Amino acid sequence: MSDGFKAREVALKAQKKLLSKVSNKTIAKAFIDESTGFLLDNLYRICKLHAQSKKEAEKIVKNIIKIVVKVGFLAKNDQFGREELIVAENFRRKFHSLCMTVVSFHEVDFSYDRTFLLKNIQECQSLLKQLVEKHLTDNSIGRIEMVFTFFSDSSFLDNLFKRPSEYHEIMKQVVQEMHTMMDQGGL
Repeated sequence: MSDGFKAREVALKAQKKLLSKVSNKTIAKAFIDESTGFLLDNLYRICKLHAQSKKEAEKIVKNIIKIVVKVGFLAKNDQFGREELIVAENFRRKFHSLCMTVVSFHEVDFSYDRTFLLKNIQECQSLLKQLVEKHLTDNSIGRIEMVFTFFSDSSFLDNLFKRPSEYHEIMKQVVQEMHTMMDQGGL
């Protein structure tokens, strides 16, 4: 006879609560590999350059870290149902395609297509929210929206891919790391 107490559920809730506090680099490094950390450092530089605010850039990258860690935690603990696993696979494919698009737009002059890129970003956002909506709080959903809103800013994207660009050298490093991560199956 069960009285409703499940130790595994309590442990998962405690871990989720702990993860909600994850934001500094030291803790994040326990969950995020070196390549991802390097990529995030360069995304921070791009965000800071665009936002002209260290605080906003830090908030965006911290939110990315929290999202990645929480989704990874949910996956590791088999929290996704069958339909959610299909959504997760669709998100993985769409995000990989988005990364390849960013790489292509950076490497091939005059290939940038804002409408196409925005559509892909919005589809990734929608899939990610659909994946986690039953598992994460409204605050976490808000973090997802904040990150995707930042990266969906048309003027930001236009400046990111124009030639010449103040972002070019940072983007070269981002694209190199994205190539490495895609070759290793990380993106």
